[in-house]
Amino acid sequence: MRVRRISVELFRAGLIVLCVFSCAAAWAAGANADVPRITAEVFDSGFQHAHDTYNGMGLGSDGKIYYALSATKYDVAGRLFSFDPATRKITCVGDLTEQCGEKGENCIAQGKAHNNFIEYKGKLYYSTHLGYYVIIDDMEKPGPPPPGWKPYQGGHLLSYDLETGEAEDLGIPRFGNGIIAMNMDNRRGRIYALTWPTGNFVTYDVKTKEMKDLGSNCLDGEGGKGRRYRTICRALAVDPTDGSVYFTNGDGDILRYDYNTEKIETIEEDNMRKDYFGLYDPSSAGHMGYNWRQVVRRPADKCFYGVHGNSGYLFRFDPRERRVTVLDRLTSLPSKRCGMFDQFSYGYLGFMLGADGRTLYYLTGAPIYVDGKRLAGKDTTGKGEAKGLENLHLITYDIPTEKYIDHGAIFLPDGQRPLYVNSIALDNDGNVYTLCRIKRGDRVITDLIRVPAESIKLEQ
Repeated sequence: MRVRRISVELFRAGLIVLCVFSCAAAWAAGANADVPRITAEVFDSGFQHAHDTYNGMGLGSDGKIYYALSATKYDVAGRLFSFDPATRKITCVGDLTEQCGEKGENCIAQGKAHNNFIEYKGKLYYSTHLGYYVIIDDMEKPGPPPPGWKPYQGGHLLSYDLETGEAEDLGIPRFGNGIIAMNMDNRRGRIYALTWPTGNFVTYDVKTKEMKDLGSNCLDGEGGKGRRYRTICRALAVDPTDGSVYFTNGDGDILRYDYNTEKIETIEEDNMRKDYFGLYDPSSAGHMGYNWRQVVRRPADKCFYGVHGNSGYLFRFDPRERRVTVLDRLTSLPSKRCGMFDQFSYGYLGFMLGADGRTLYYLTGAPIYVDGKRLAGKDTTGKGEAKGLENLHLITYDIPTEKYIDHGAIFLPDGQRPLYVNSIALDNDGNVYTLCRIKRGDRVITDLIRVPAESIKLEQ
């Protein structure tokens, strides 16, 4: 009896081991098998110098999608385009350097628009940033001007009139600094921005045209050295109820700008230093630290919803309770299953609230498996860049029901993967737009793609 019992136990143990290894092999080989495949439409904006765009998109009240394509050359400016979903027509509506009044001045070009566009009284408001960099000590620094050229003058605040097509230059908040983040209180007509590389918080009143610089809350920002280095927040959260503006620093503090006193305070009740987000040295480069990556406001509950970049966790910040609540990991299903961070070390900016006021849309990464093995990436210590190839997935999250859906991996019609995606916009019909790297002939450029609304089934 004892021998038989041992044999049965060994047989059961063998079955368990075999089952575990079989399941593990099947999971690794088919990690993406139960995730749909989406084919995006590709458009040609005709800008051969187009490079990666971060934010730089928005829907106008005229129903058109507005987007910026960046440039990295010292003498080539970024371009602003419009796409009409009804006619599928693309129009170049502006050269950023020209809109800033610097055309022909031989200044380093205005290479980027680094914020999403905000509409106020029939005008789109946005800002500019430099695109011409050099790598010094494994970090991006403003590129030195070639002989006969002036240094980068600084990022401008701009408006674009949707009816007349005219752009207005509102000025440079801080000489030599680009503008890395911008938002607007379109009840009060006030713009808020963070400059790069110093991280200064600036305000601009559209009515009075008064500009104020309130200094930096992130030590020496991304121009700092050693313990004085800090990454700068990429998303300013505006609360229209009282005019407050919330943002973070790499140490995980949540900061609040008081509209009435024009002072900046640190929220004491809570912060972004969560175990789920990971452990970071805020003085090291190559990640966003404890900063939130992107954040949006939901009018229905007057709360902010955001993602922490590197970990991909979704959270809610209630400004009345001054409390951060971690809700779910918003990464793709393959990322959840492998338990690893995604390949882009800063996390993703393609995060927004839909027109229904309840659905969050998120464009995020997913691991690629080759012969059942996850494709590993390179070391990106000191740099905010992709560690390697990954798939692009579209995620939706219904806030009231907490329903998460991974709608699948997005591919271009010829099978290419959309790469370096950090922007998102939706048109009035529910189509999703973004900007990604596309190989065309012997060139790789960034351009507009669209995920058709019929590929996004929110009732799954």
